[in-house]
Amino acid sequence: MATKNHMAARPKKSESADAQRLQRVRNALLELHKALVDSERVRYEKTVGSIQSPNHFFQLLTSDPWFAWLQPLSQLIVAMDEALDEREPLTVKGVEALIDQTAHLLVASKDNHGFSGHYFESLQQDPDVVLAHAQAGRLIREGKRAG
Repeated sequence: MATKNHMAARPKKSESADAQRLQRVRNALLELHKALVDSERVRYEKTVGSIQSPNHFFQLLTSDPWFAWLQPLSQLIVAMDEALDEREPLTVKGVEALIDQTAHLLVASKDNHGFSGHYFESLQQDPDVVLAHAQAGRLIREGKRAG
């Protein structure tokens, strides 16, 4: 899971245009991730009950099936972090692959039970998720055009 400490923009290790494109998409995904986590927390507490502490919440995020659907987004953010932290410079192909993966992941579908189905539900229920989704989509489209 992305943590609150990772919410701030990371220092740019490389100033290449490709690294900047990926950094912008990554930051938008972090905002979307935060909106989704916050939204799911509210749904969880309404359905299951109060979350007792930040540690309890972290345990739920990492191991409870309720939050498991968020894993593909968390893993994508980690993959972007790793790519940005590599010693070797980012390649256009590598950046485009991560941006394409992002575009494919952020497709909501009411007929799916995996990530896209839960994502669809969150988009229907939380305006903060809609706003974060719109921002991520804009940066994905810009990232594809720049490549």
